[in-house]
Amino acid sequence: MQLVEPRPSRPMPIRITPLIDVVFILLVFFMLTSRLLPVDYLELANDTRAQGSQQGDPIPTLTVTAQGTVRWQARILTQAELVDALRAAGIREVNLATEDSATLAAFTETLSRLDGNGITTHWQRTH
Repeated sequence: MQLVEPRPSRPMPIRITPLIDVVFILLVFFMLTSRLLPVDYLELANDTRAQGSQQGDPIPTLTVTAQGTVRWQARILTQAELVDALRAAGIREVNLATEDSATLAAFTETLSRLDGNGITTHWQRTH
């Protein structure tokens, strides 16, 4: 014998308030853990050995152009000519920058070619 009639089943509404709270907590977390200051030079190698102060010539800067060539000391070099020119000058370490319109493929190809030929490369981030 049933004293109370069962309630008809109806869908429960989804409460949005807890979802919004979670989204705001995630937003605050990612804002607090993100890096706020720009980095001019990112060292691609993870070499943590202690290094003393060095004196000598500054590290040359190579700039990847929009056409995929590389500008160095007012010279425009192709990818193939670049390594030979750097070896002839006795350069083993460079800073690599890009023009605003340079493609990622050109940057990656230049970085791979330099790294593959034993030239230490630092990426210069432009603002």
